[in-house]
Amino acid sequence: MFYNAKLKTLSIDNTTMDYVTFGRGEIPFVIIPGLSLRGIKGSTLPLAFMYRIFAKEYTVYIFDRKKDIPAGYTVRDIARDVAEGMKLLSISDAAVMGISQGGMVAQYLALEHPKLVNKLVLGVTLSRNNDTVEKVIADWIGYAENNDYESIVKDLTVKMYSEAYVKKYKWLFPILLKVQKLSEPERFVILAKACLTCNTYNDLREIKCPVLVLGGKKDMIVTGEASEEMAEKLGCEIYMYEDLGHSAYEEAEDFNKRVYDFLDK
Repeated sequence: MFYNAKLKTLSIDNTTMDYVTFGRGEIPFVIIPGLSLRGIKGSTLPLAFMYRIFAKEYTVYIFDRKKDIPAGYTVRDIARDVAEGMKLLSISDAAVMGISQGGMVAQYLALEHPKLVNKLVLGVTLSRNNDTVEKVIADWIGYAENNDYESIVKDLTVKMYSEAYVKKYKWLFPILLKVQKLSEPERFVILAKACLTCNTYNDLREIKCPVLVLGGKKDMIVTGEASEEMAEKLGCEIYMYEDLGHSAYEEAEDFNKRVYDFLDK
């Protein structure tokens, strides 16, 4: 397997939580991904390849959301689940990166479980709601409640990716619509609603570990301003991709290198 990449499962709160792990380094690196239509199952090798730059110096752990989630589930609840997963795996003093909704989770992890986090990367995320994210999430919830997977994918594609990226891969999207379905719309709705429960802005200065914020100026989901106000409040390092939006973590060729360099300082 690529860098010994494996999908594993933890027992937590009378349910289970999947995680991908790979790499052979001594330093733990926890990645918390964003809101997903299908989770990490089936993506072990693509994830290991995507984050391969970290494989030699780090052991990487990518945590999914737990299987059974209640109505009213929040990003703070997800952070507690991640913290429990880390403790079960004896992970502490880790480098942590959260992307999008995962960045919201990572903020609560650093605030409420500071001994678990020694460096923090917040990618294309926010610390409090704004009109843009509220409108986007409301639209996605409406589509999911009508089991309209096609509209979710189309809206997500337009709002996430640059025009150049969409043009380059437009042949792929009809295939995705045919081979993928929204198998658990109720779960997606609960997790989408959780995106609107992040409210850490006034507490950000309580985060004492080094932080890097990475954002996209053209972000049509959480906005680029959300990244900038977080970094200003934290007084931390920030890099904004001028011509990219919410998918900067996928599109920017140097995104993971910037994270690697920050963690290596």
